[in-house]
Amino acid sequence: MKDGPDIAALAALIGDPGRANMMTALMDGRALSAGELAREGGVSLPTASGHLSRLVEAGLLQVERQGRHRYFRLAGSDVAEALEALMVLAEGRGRKRVCTGPRDAEMRLARSCYKHLAGELGVRMYDSLRAARAIEMGPEGLRLGDGGRVQLTGLGLPDAVLRARAPVCRECLDWSERRMHLSGPLGTGLLALILDRGWARRVPDSRVIRFSQAGRTAFDAAFPLREDVDVGN
Repeated sequence: MKDGPDIAALAALIGDPGRANMMTALMDGRALSAGELAREGGVSLPTASGHLSRLVEAGLLQVERQGRHRYFRLAGSDVAEALEALMVLAEGRGRKRVCTGPRDAEMRLARSCYKHLAGELGVRMYDSLRAARAIEMGPEGLRLGDGGRVQLTGLGLPDAVLRARAPVCRECLDWSERRMHLSGPLGTGLLALILDRGWARRVPDSRVIRFSQAGRTAFDAAFPLREDVDVGN
């Protein structure tokens, strides 16, 4: 018997088209009912219930109960990041969904990836913070840089976000940009700040984060491009 984690079992669970579609629908961090996920997966409610039970048992989803109702969400940011990485792999090998629509361009510009900002603007924010040395790559991964706490609280980020127990900042491979965007508590906090300030809003029943013209101007000012500074790993 081979040693190490059993990736085949998890890959088989995610690999079913119905289950993959249901998990992708949860990438915006929402909790959805079995009925809603059945529609997303293109399957009947009994079939969806069976899929959801298997995903919960495997630790990929978690259940939240409100009275008699049950809602399902991704079990954590690590699951979302694994799905995003699979999207990168599928995109790079031409494995694309048949259905396309007018939101495709918006999805590539700015979307939620679990609880943080992804797409072109998510990558831009990451690059800007790296170039400003607010965050930097250390021996054990991404971390706050010298002066990062001052810069980020200056943007209006609550200091409590920067004191999270978990690694404050992590990077996640973006499926459309094929580059890194910011995740972890810092990524979550910055997306919350963007939404709270009214720079952008969530599009209902979508992962799209839609910026207003004024919001985009404010975002560009907060996260300017600094192409003369190396942000490579």
